[in-house]
Amino acid sequence: MREAVRRLWPELDWIQDAKLRDQATQTWVRAFELSPLKPEDLEQIPFTLLIPNCPVSFMEHKRCVVHIARRAAESMKDFMGRALPIDMDTVVAGAILADVGKLLEYENVDGPTGKPVTRQSERGEFLRHPFTGVALAMECGVPDRVCHIIAAHAAEGDLVKRSTEAYIVHHADFMAYLPLKNLKK
Repeated sequence: MREAVRRLWPELDWIQDAKLRDQATQTWVRAFELSPLKPEDLEQIPFTLLIPNCPVSFMEHKRCVVHIARRAAESMKDFMGRALPIDMDTVVAGAILADVGKLLEYENVDGPTGKPVTRQSERGEFLRHPFTGVALAMECGVPDRVCHIIAAHAAEGDLVKRSTEAYIVHHADFMAYLPLKNLKK
């Protein structure tokens, strides 16, 4: 499963800290162990259930978020780095892990035409992905500074004081989500 995770996430190599890279990888491995979804499903399922007939897959969205977050953090470091320290490993690991909990929130079921349909799982009805994502990450030893990003990346984070790295991932995530809500049906 580790090799499948590494194929899904070549961006793991951007994490310089080998221990953090391994913890992030292990979190995805653990998520797949507990999930009804398989790695290949992530290329097909929608990244959100909030947009009917969402035209963007989970992995298209997730990899886009990671790339936006990294580039934004690099630009911020270039222009404001002397005044605003940014930990790049924390940004990248947080962006990679932000939606790992969706593997416990989503499931595929047979639709009316026999084609799989993605829906919220029973667990997902009680615990949204920021909560299950943090639980998975903590189980795998991911540092609190990265778990904070997982917890704060979605609307649940609007009630906490976000770190700089969490703001970056939060805005990258919404940049790759909100415009899709405006697509003409």
